[in-house]
Amino acid sequence: MNARNQERVLIDGAVGAIETVIETPQTPPRGIALVTHPHPQQGGTLDNKVAVTLARTFFALGYVAVRFNFRGVGASAGAFDEGAGETDDALTVLGHVRARFGATLPIALAGFSFGTFVQTRVAQRVVPEGMVLVGPAVKRFALVPVPKGTIVIHGEADEVVLLADVFDWARPQQLPIVVFPGCGHFFHGRIVQLAEVVTRMWPPTA
Repeated sequence: MNARNQERVLIDGAVGAIETVIETPQTPPRGIALVTHPHPQQGGTLDNKVAVTLARTFFALGYVAVRFNFRGVGASAGAFDEGAGETDDALTVLGHVRARFGATLPIALAGFSFGTFVQTRVAQRVVPEGMVLVGPAVKRFALVPVPKGTIVIHGEADEVVLLADVFDWARPQQLPIVVFPGCGHFFHGRIVQLAEVVTRMWPPTA
């Protein structure tokens, strides 16, 4: 397993600093994984346990793992912008990391809850190698269709986003959903299992 070199940096964004955590493997990276956190007005930060789990899972798979605070959270400047500004900031962070580690590296996009909404918007601007959407915030936000092969994971007992609504969103796309039985929105007690499922389902290296 890669030893983790973690740094917390401030990246210049459209409205000021974007607080960002970058975890870099000691071996040549397989790609860049950008992870987005839950709703900033409901306590979501880059230190959310699901966001951290996604980042560390991709790090273990050999990716430069990147997560950042949305506008108005932690040391990030600005104020909540309904997903538009947050998408711009995600693209800014991604551009910074690509310039540093290599513009040709594959991109993985992963998000949790509100972060899934942002990632569906990011995926309209870049071509990801793949996506992982955990607890996708359908109906609460206008999630657009996602690329074929996107990994969608949801809790059967999600109290924030109903599983039935996720099926309604996924059905026209013929998009499979991994359902965690008895699991709520925040994956309490299921974090290790979440990491295992993403690891098993993510495509292996060529």
